[in-house]
Amino acid sequence: MTEQLMVKQERAARTRDSLIRSAAEVFDRGGSSAASLTLISSQAGVSNGALHFHFASKAALVDAVGESALARLLAVTAGARQPGQSQVQLLVDATHALAGELRADVVLRVGFALSGEVSRPVRTDLRQHWRHWVERTVEQAEAGGELRRGTGVQDMVIAVVAATMGFEVLGTRDAAWLSAPTVAGFWQLLLPTLVPAAGLAAIDADGSDGIRALRGARTR
Repeated sequence: MTEQLMVKQERAARTRDSLIRSAAEVFDRGGSSAASLTLISSQAGVSNGALHFHFASKAALVDAVGESALARLLAVTAGARQPGQSQVQLLVDATHALAGELRADVVLRVGFALSGEVSRPVRTDLRQHWRHWVERTVEQAEAGGELRRGTGVQDMVIAVVAATMGFEVLGTRDAAWLSAPTVAGFWQLLLPTLVPAAGLAAIDADGSDGIRALRGARTR
């Protein structure tokens, strides 16, 4: 591959990423249905022709935003995993990480919002992906003996998913719903019903050290 070709490919990738981010910013302000491709291309600093080179239609651009958001969600859940961590602590950390990224990352935030739009077919349902991840993690926590006897796996999944997706929706208008104290307060309320008393001291509702360090770096 020649150096000139590599430069062209890198420029094209940057343009595509810029269009995805600009689309997310426009969608974040007024939804995807009323969004203008001209406004999106202008905000990205490219021509309409350049936009159509990368995306044949607005539907294709909307799908690309959803796919980029899913990649970011997968990075959130992967990044929350730490060596020696319990599955319950992983759940706590992932919810903190998700809330922080929803506040900071417009593409991720819009990806979740697109999952809730009933006017268009959902090709990348972030809320469903999140639900499945929570379900797998809770099942692993149960298999590892981390939960109280009699704790219903599906009841726990419903509680975690309903709360976190509620924070996601409410956070679009009031960022306090996605704050660390809000997430920690939820876990302080829920953990005693899920984890045996002997194991509670090992679970940090504020998130483990790695998550707190990431949160501190984001606010500096």
